[in-house]
Amino acid sequence: MARKPDVSEGHHAMSSHLDDDAKHLHSMGYAQELARRMSGFSNFAISFSIICILAGGIGAYTVALGAAGGASIGIGWVVGSIFALVVAAAMGQIASAYPTAGGLYHWASILGGRGWGWATAWINLFGLLFVVASVNYGVYLLLRDLILVGMFGMDPASFTGTHLTIAVALITLVQAVMNYAGIRVTSLLTDFSGYLIFAVSVLIIVGLFFGSPVELDFSRLVTFKNYTGDPGAGTWPATQSIFYAFILGLLHVCYTITGFDASAHTSEETVDAQRAVPKGMLNAVFWSGVFGWVLVAAMLLAMPSVDEGAAKGWSVFAYVLDASHMPKIAKDIIAIGIVVSNFLCALAGMTSLSRMIFAFARDGGIPGASDWLKKVNPTHRTPGPAIITGAVLCFILGLVAGNNSNAYIILSSGCAVFLYVSYIMPIGAGILAEGKTWTAKGPFDLGVWSKPIAVLAVIGGAILAFVGFQPPYELVGKFLAGLIGTLIVVWFAFERRRFQGPPLTEEAVKARQAEIAAAEHAIGEN
Repeated sequence: MARKPDVSEGHHAMSSHLDDDAKHLHSMGYAQELARRMSGFSNFAISFSIICILAGGIGAYTVALGAAGGASIGIGWVVGSIFALVVAAAMGQIASAYPTAGGLYHWASILGGRGWGWATAWINLFGLLFVVASVNYGVYLLLRDLILVGMFGMDPASFTGTHLTIAVALITLVQAVMNYAGIRVTSLLTDFSGYLIFAVSVLIIVGLFFGSPVELDFSRLVTFKNYTGDPGAGTWPATQSIFYAFILGLLHVCYTITGFDASAHTSEETVDAQRAVPKGMLNAVFWSGVFGWVLVAAMLLAMPSVDEGAAKGWSVFAYVLDASHMPKIAKDIIAIGIVVSNFLCALAGMTSLSRMIFAFARDGGIPGASDWLKKVNPTHRTPGPAIITGAVLCFILGLVAGNNSNAYIILSSGCAVFLYVSYIMPIGAGILAEGKTWTAKGPFDLGVWSKPIAVLAVIGGAILAFVGFQPPYELVGKFLAGLIGTLIVVWFAFERRRFQGPPLTEEAVKARQAEIAAAEHAIGEN
């Protein structure tokens, strides 16, 4: 007779994982202050949500179509997805060894030194600010175009910059409040977001295929045509090189499939983090790549005219949806689902951003504000001051971008460039440290493929950075160059002497044990 499963065994296994997670965190010199309540699926869902193929995949569609046409969609998405998977694999190996909330910052400090980690932290922080600001900007644009104009027939000319500012402020405020309420609330919403993205994507794909106004022509997926300049609504400046145009179009998929470091930033809130975090990142990137390709391909195949679609610029999705013969109720559900998914995408981004601020402040990385920013609310077990600060900075960044046609793509480009640069910094340091100062790996180990994958990730990241600040978005490149120059000056003039960084030696970890006990005791009393 089969033995009935004992519920207590599941609880015991969970308790064992929690104990192991806390011990491993202690061994790196940190207290278990944040609530460790995220499952492996929730860790996957937060990255899947922040990637959100319904955000960049749809919102930035013209970045690819307006470059090398259909081939930038059918071939470019595959190339970019493979690159993102390579980066995720390289990051996952490091995350498995060092599962902390600081993620990239902590890894870069251990593998490349505290100065390298300090610079990584600031670049990653700016990347995460760009994530939330760009997606919230997109939430407003989608809400306006798909629902207020598309569903309710409001006049597009009636919307002003004031509407944009107020809407983005309210959206950001709601996301901050939801984050403050606790990781359990955020996890439930991002879990739901994962299912929602899947459901809406399937509805769009099926609706576009069966409601296509034209006969499906699969050759579009591999057809190169230069739409730079006026044919692509000026998304990219005119170039005579179709290869260069194709490279420019890769920004579409690389902007979409980014932000998966969210799995790493929530490491201290994830059960069995050494296994769940790398698995969460890889699964999020893989499934986003697969479903994303079918989604963007369906849009291309159901387009009445590729020439007309390219000329529509940022409104290309509305053009395809309007032309579809699918029922109006399906179009309305799709519109609502896309807006909600984008909102939850930015919510996940806010979670990632606030944990990065918290982790950096915990090691004294933000002069004059670290003591406040590292505080954790004892009731909700969330980094309240870090959440508030992140929300305010995202709103300010949106204001700086302004109300103009290039604002969204500038924010989007900044997101992709800054995040991928911050991704390759610890990966690059790991290439030099592996087998020397880095000998202890986690359960997820790439083995003999470790260095080749890391090298490919660094090369791909450098190419993406080059693409991300090409005209007319060169402002991003100037901003990155200015930031790097500022970081170099500030580090050697001030921070090299002041900033101690994370505990990188056994002695430093032991010195923190009293602080760890006090921090966990303070949380436990509430």
